[in-house]
Amino acid sequence: MRRLGLRTRVTAAFAVGALLLAASMALVSYELTRRSLIGERERTALRAAYFDATVVRAGIDTDTPDVVEVLRSLDTGGGRRPVLHLNGEWYARTADPGPTAAIPHDLRRVVAAGQPAVQRVRVDGQSVLVVGVPLSATATYFEVNSLRELEQTFQVLALALTTVAIMIAGSGAALGWHATRHGLRPLTAVADAAEKIAAGDFTARLDPATDPDLTRLSSSFNQMVDRLAHRIERDRRFAADVSHELRSPLQTLAAAASVLARRREHQDERTAIAAGLVADEIDRFQRLVNDLIDLARSDQPAHRAPVDPVPLAHAACAALDLPTSIVRLAPGVPVPWRVERRRVAQILANLLDNAVTYGGGPTSVLLDRDGSAAVIEVEDDGPGVPVEDREAIFDRFVRGRAAHTRGAGDGTGLGLALVAQHAAAHGGTVTVTDHPGGGARFRVTLPESVA
Repeated sequence: MRRLGLRTRVTAAFAVGALLLAASMALVSYELTRRSLIGERERTALRAAYFDATVVRAGIDTDTPDVVEVLRSLDTGGGRRPVLHLNGEWYARTADPGPTAAIPHDLRRVVAAGQPAVQRVRVDGQSVLVVGVPLSATATYFEVNSLRELEQTFQVLALALTTVAIMIAGSGAALGWHATRHGLRPLTAVADAAEKIAAGDFTARLDPATDPDLTRLSSSFNQMVDRLAHRIERDRRFAADVSHELRSPLQTLAAAASVLARRREHQDERTAIAAGLVADEIDRFQRLVNDLIDLARSDQPAHRAPVDPVPLAHAACAALDLPTSIVRLAPGVPVPWRVERRRVAQILANLLDNAVTYGGGPTSVLLDRDGSAAVIEVEDDGPGVPVEDREAIFDRFVRGRAAHTRGAGDGTGLGLALVAQHAAAHGGTVTVTDHPGGGARFRVTLPESVA
């Protein structure tokens, strides 16, 4: 499962924290309000019941009391229902037995024992408040108060508090997103600068004055980039200087070797073989020096221009005596590409040379497109590349597949390193996978390089 990003996690934490806080406050507020309203309603009902009980006591304290008329004379409104228990009989305003059935037996016994009492019960799904007041040894008075309006108030209150809690959680999430956006802005600046540096722009720096709390980070980062750029420039200059210094003696040795080669018929067999080996090594040494010079210049960004890759691929094939028929432009791929001609030419030359030297010869050169990126694929008929070596094979100064196949080989060991450097100069990548049926497939992508 993919881990959530830092901004998402912080936003979620703000939202959950705000929701928990709002829910806690809502629950506390709801419970306090509920208790307060219920307590106030009970006190009001109790006062009203005592007043009505006084009226009923006076009305039935006669020789021939009209109980129903006494109950009807009470001003109870529509929310209270009076019930009188007199001499073992129940009396109410109407013949509806509902109010009588709502009076719990426990409450009846308490009131009959001479103690006033209050109890909340549910009748037909509705909450009611029953108040009992003793009148005499043979008479008890009860009032059944409907709590329907109070329950509706509680529902509205719960809905309002829930809505507020959700709004607070959303506000917390928005605050977390806003806070992380500004809090991570320095890290975004670091990431942007790192991307530019990885692309070869060693002028990228962080502004130490952006945030006083991050001055140390900005200064340390800039110092690191300065030292890195200085070291890379020193290495590049050293490689270029050494390569240029080696060119003159190598040209002298190459001229001497060519003289020996022209006088081969005047030499004995052992001398001729030795001279040929020397000439081959001088030629390999010259290619190594040329590769070192190219590698020293490869850190610079690519200078793009419209280029037709097909003639470049044909020229690379012709230089190695390979048939140009292996070059194929995928259908619908537009040309020219916006790339640097010299770099793409060397990518093709080095991939083909690698296939000839270590891969049993190239079988296909495909010029394709992947979205907005140009793609060069070279397939060979060799033994393939072990999975554990596929990343290291493009590193600098790696001898390539020769180290895993049949010895040192005849290459300089810098061919694939140059391919990776030229691809990086275009902001691209290089990969190697298995070719169906055997062999390896080298893939170079050059983003945003199609005209």
